[in-house]
Amino acid sequence: MDYQLLFNVAVGGLAFLGGWVLNTLWGSIKELQQADSDLATKVSSVEVLVAGQYVPRSEFTLALNTLYHKLDRISDQLSAKVDK
Repeated sequence: MDYQLLFNVAVGGLAFLGGWVLNTLWGSIKELQQADSDLATKVSSVEVLVAGQYVPRSEFTLALNTLYHKLDRISDQLSAKVDK
């Protein structure tokens, strides 16, 4: 058997395996880029969703007024107990 033929077959096999590995890596990179793009889209939509659902000032003021009213009642009850 001729050494040149053996060498050509070995180099051809290595080139085939190298090409297959590079093709596999290229496909994996493309899939990761697509997944990254999808994730970035989801994160940006969550940011918009969170920013759009803040408590309005009127509801916040109403909740604070209710809380202050209850605290005033507790304070009045404590003052009444101290006076006894």
